[in-house]
Amino acid sequence: MQRIDVHKLADESRFNPFHGLVLFWGILILVLDGYDLAVVGAALPAIMKQMGVDATQAGFMASSALFGMMFGAIFFGTLADRIGRPLMISVCVAMFSVFTAAAGLTNDPISFSITRFLAGLGIGGVLPVVTAQMAEFAPVKLRARLVTLVFAGYSVGGVLVALTGKQLIEAYGWQSVFYAAVLPVLLIPLILKTMPNSMPFLIRRNREAELRSIVTKLAPQLRLTGQERFVVPAADKADDAPVRHLFGGGRGFSTVMIWVAFFMGLFMVYALSSWLTKLMAMAGYSLGSALNFVIVFNVGAIVGAVGGGWLGDKFNIKHVLVAFYALGAIALAAMGHTKSTELLFVVTFVVGASTLGTQLLAYAYAGEFYPTAIRSTGVGFASGVGRIGAILAPIVIGWLVSMKLPLEQNFMAIGIAGLLGTIAVTLINHRLAAGSHHTAAAGSQLGAAPAGRAHDVAATGNWGAERRA
Repeated sequence: MQRIDVHKLADESRFNPFHGLVLFWGILILVLDGYDLAVVGAALPAIMKQMGVDATQAGFMASSALFGMMFGAIFFGTLADRIGRPLMISVCVAMFSVFTAAAGLTNDPISFSITRFLAGLGIGGVLPVVTAQMAEFAPVKLRARLVTLVFAGYSVGGVLVALTGKQLIEAYGWQSVFYAAVLPVLLIPLILKTMPNSMPFLIRRNREAELRSIVTKLAPQLRLTGQERFVVPAADKADDAPVRHLFGGGRGFSTVMIWVAFFMGLFMVYALSSWLTKLMAMAGYSLGSALNFVIVFNVGAIVGAVGGGWLGDKFNIKHVLVAFYALGAIALAAMGHTKSTELLFVVTFVVGASTLGTQLLAYAYAGEFYPTAIRSTGVGFASGVGRIGAILAPIVIGWLVSMKLPLEQNFMAIGIAGLLGTIAVTLINHRLAAGSHHTAAAGSQLGAAPAGRAHDVAATGNWGAERRA
């Protein structure tokens, strides 16, 4: 009986329409996800005016979705490894679409905050699942690029709100941008029908037909006889206790460092998302000019994510991530001292690339670090713990702004998070990353089978090739 290591098959596959389908769904879902998260920022002034709330109440209303995202990332990411990714993604899409639209029906701060919290569960829950999905099926030579390309969709959603929100709100009221968010529920039947499940999940459930279908799509040139046995390395086998495996195999300290890195990365992102417009206004720029800085920031994030993914595939992704965190700290320190408007746009672009772009690259790195069976769980917990940084950031920077410190000190405070993130990633033991050794481990496992009982099946390429350490 032939034994096929399905993860080696995915690693050595060539990009084809199957990968394109997974990439398409990942980008589209995160564009919608990014829209649903950013929509409050565009509508908040109109909401404050209609509901008669002050800035403190408005801040709580805006942050309610962040609380939901924290719990959604932790619990839904873990649940996806138990019930299957397409189903979990569909549940998340339904939640963030329906409850974002429901927020448009509210007339008071409490009900608005409740609906945004529930939407946040879906917004946060879908992030680690989509990351794990793309990371599992992507060819190893393209993995970081494809994962960060998926996450670039998140920034596209933010840009979409910035470009269309003002016109929609002025023409139809703030509720219109929320009502539009219900449309993605129409995609759920297609997601359930066309999105593949995780291969360890299918092996564990003995869903042979689905697994065989995925294998033929990953490697169309591979001829199956019906006598194959599909296997995964021991580290990638799914079980019912994925959380404890985050600390197994010597991963405990590195897991904590990944959490610290996510905390610091999301602190920078949400400090800037919440206060960049205000800080630019404090620097003497008009509202229109300040919003232009927000657009440049998001464009920089897209370029940083895609460029970082390309560098991560070409070089050691950990080293690339360390460099990005350090660049973010330096760029933020420079931002408060830059006087030329033209140069400030350039620095803002770099800040976007090295803060939000860095965080998207961090998702790709976490997706590579953990074995496939606990990938959704690992990324979910990192994202969930990181959300604490996202929640604290607007509060901390708001407190600093209220102290009327010099502008450069506000940017310096955000930059300190970049420095701490640099240290955290440096301390991660990259030799424990699943992507750096599971191909070799799988080969060793399969090679141990007695002669005549089993042999590896090579679809294409050099099956002995190993990942960079």
